Amino acid sequence: MQIITSIPKLKPRAVDAHKGDFGRVCIIAGSSGMSGAAALAGRAALRAGAGLVRVAIPESILPIVASIEPSFTTIPLAEDSTGRISAKAINTILSTVSENDAVAFGPGISTSSALRSILETIIKQEQLRLVVDADGLNNLSRIKNWPGKLKAKLILTPHPGEMKKLWSALFREQMPPDRQQQAVQLAQHSETVVVLKGAGTVVADGQRVYTNKTGNPGMATAGSGDCLTGVITALAGQGLNSFDAAVLGVYIHGLAGDIAAKRIGQVSLTATDIIQALGDAFMRS
Repeated sequence: MQIITSIPKLKPRAVDAHKGDFGRVCIIAGSSGMSGAAALAGRAALRAGAGLVRVAIPESILPIVASIEPSFTTIPLAEDSTGRISAKAINTILSTVSENDAVAFGPGISTSSALRSILETIIKQEQLRLVVDADGLNNLSRIKNWPGKLKAKLILTPHPGEMKKLWSALFREQMPPDRQQQAVQLAQHSETVVVLKGAGTVVADGQRVYTNKTGNPGMATAGSGDCLTGVITALAGQGLNSFDAAVLGVYIHGLAGDIAAKRIGQVSLTATDIIQALGDAFMRS
């Protein structure tokens, strides 16, 4: 196993560049009462340099999400009676993902059989760059033998609780206590990039492993993970391979949290503070 310590970098921007050069990304997110997760992921993707960000959300929360940030566009999706994305949205979703360089699925979407069906269809799309986070992971863990159906290039971003669900669905043996071993084994088994979040976030692709050194306890706040999803998706959309996008993403996200904590303290830190500090983090990296 190769231990990675260096941090990848984005290429300098050409003077004649246009927004299409920096990635078209789509965030599939949100449900009734969870509009903030979608907006945070979209805003973070913009701050992480994506040229064009689309946020695909249940149609009832579209006005809320659109009002939070004027710089991303929104796509209304069919929803069920509880405000979750419904199976009727699949054609819109498939059309949308085909037009983007990277896609995220999961922040605030809740869980349902329809969402599992949608996700199962998405992961079968060849060459799709896909970040799966939050309830996307909870839905994924309930798809039988999902690694055997996988054609997309996945980045999984579980916190410890989500990791336990993924592990128990795929392995017969108990999950080892070592976080690095957990991430490596899941990455190897599923042929994905795994970002195991927490103090010292671990990134693994089965051959390489990186342990992050940035970040602080103030980042243990609602929405922080949604921001990370947006950052990693944006970096993948700008052309970094999945492992490098994940490594740079967790480093920049943690550094932004450190910058914000120095300004306002760990106790008062919120997810929006992390987004606001992303610019400083990129300039320092």
